[in-house]
Amino acid sequence: MSERTTLLEFPTDFPLKIMGARADDFAQVVLAVVQRHAPDFDGATMEMRASSNGNYLALTCTINATSQDQLDNLYRELSSHPMVKVVL
Repeated sequence: MSERTTLLEFPTDFPLKIMGARADDFAQVVLAVVQRHAPDFDGATMEMRASSNGNYLALTCTINATSQDQLDNLYRELSSHPMVKVVL
């Protein structure tokens, strides 16, 4: 198995943008997933912004990323969640 190279140096503050349909529990669901992979993430720092017509919600979670594997696993779980439309 070849070792992947990354331009990131760990640990690093890494912002994740997560977008999905606006639902009452969307932020709580995303927070639970993020904290599974980054247990030290403080949910109070999550930024939320609704789309102009209010149908979608964009969340920004800046985590203390400790490895590329951590980020890959977090992206995979968020991207596969039925409530999540886009992860950047």
